Amino acid sequence: VVVRFRAIGNAPILKQNMYTITASNKFMAVIQFLRRELNYKHSDPLFLYINSAFSPAPDEIVNNLFKSFNTDGKLIVNYCTSPAWG
Repeated sequence: VVVRFRAIGNAPILKQNMYTITASNKFMAVIQFLRRELNYKHSDPLFLYINSAFSPAPDEIVNNLFKSFNTDGKLIVNYCTSPAWG
């Protein structure tokens, strides 16, 4: 699954914003991957949203999110350092 990360607010911008992630992974793998890319510790605040709309449960399967919410063949994941959408 192609995942496109978009920074919101004062969140740091990634040098590369599109990655391929295994469809069978849980969304927690996406969260952990983004934390590694940003060099964020587990204690640093990081909020992820799908299509600027909702935050999926960490145990949600990436392929299920992709099937339901993909945009032009990509899963759009917005991220920020403070809550933005709910």
